[in-house]
Amino acid sequence: MACLERASPALKRILLKLYRENKAIEIDHHLYEFGSVEYHIQSSTSDTHYTYLSVSTPLLSQGVILPNGISQYTKQMVKGICPDVVEIMEPAKEGYQITLRLDLSKIPNGKDSIKVIADISAVQAVILSSQLKEMLMNVNSQDTFQGMYKTIKLVYHPREPFFIVRQPQKILAVFPIRFKDKTDVIIATAFFQELMDVGSSEKWAKAPPCCWSPIPPPELRGEPFEDLSTNGGFVSFDISSRHVKGKRLDKTVWSLLNFYAYVKYHVKSTRSFIQRRMRKRLQRLVEVLHKRSMQEEEKEEEEEGNHKVQGCMFMRKMINVSKPKVLKRRYNDLSGKIKRIRSRIKILGFGRFRRRWLKMPKFSSSLGYTKLD
Repeated sequence: MACLERASPALKRILLKLYRENKAIEIDHHLYEFGSVEYHIQSSTSDTHYTYLSVSTPLLSQGVILPNGISQYTKQMVKGICPDVVEIMEPAKEGYQITLRLDLSKIPNGKDSIKVIADISAVQAVILSSQLKEMLMNVNSQDTFQGMYKTIKLVYHPREPFFIVRQPQKILAVFPIRFKDKTDVIIATAFFQELMDVGSSEKWAKAPPCCWSPIPPPELRGEPFEDLSTNGGFVSFDISSRHVKGKRLDKTVWSLLNFYAYVKYHVKSTRSFIQRRMRKRLQRLVEVLHKRSMQEEEKEEEEEGNHKVQGCMFMRKMINVSKPKVLKRRYNDLSGKIKRIRSRIKILGFGRFRRRWLKMPKFSSSLGYTKLD
């Protein structure tokens, strides 16, 4: 699979190590990268001048290809990386599409050495893009029949094919979009709609026109159903002859090969951004609730502290009071309670009521009483 970075980081690191050693060392490494890409690096002390690099990569096109999968145009592209350093071995090592013999001693010194090694490390990207470059350079070729569209299916990952439709005066690149998660489909749909709006502006008038549709374009009629079953729609780019002139050809090819990777990168970045904002928002809400609970706890602790202080002050007063005074105070309290118990209950106005209505009558008798001894 094409990556956003052309050069292989692991291959670049090993080649830089061999270049900086300034002497032959024993190396026999197998490097494996995503997309079924394999590198085999060999260096021996018996051969002090050359380092051998074999590359195995999936073929981009499923059409009719050469037995070894490498066209003459691809070989010219690889040879053009650095003719003094790179030499193509014939035949290639068994199990690999191409084998290079590298003379690292001919790499120029200084900053140019890092650039040359980076270009050599990008040999897999050169092989992958060579076929697409060859197709795009033949935009105005006469082998396109009038009224007949020739559709070519290109695959660099089993689940990510795209189509090149050769039309008069232009080429249509169609990308079926598939995602496993429904959330990714929503983010990608919004991204494609925004891409169409930006592409239609005057600022990006020179860029290839972009179109997104939930259904397959008419040019893909007759293609297998499994290739057209998507949940993210179809993205199309119209590539004209001015998009493949000079240095624009390399940029156009690299953009097309990395379109799937760029879309996935954008969707994952957007999803991570949304999740990060949600976590920050949740953290702020938790902080507010935690702050509120802390304030309530502090308030309760202050109230408990006030009660404890009052109790302590009362105890200090009790301790400071002398024992005779305590006994005298207790005696006065007890005597007051006894007086209250023995005293009559006084009702306001009851004396007047008693004198008027409860006055006992006086009886007089004509009979006298004689005191008996």
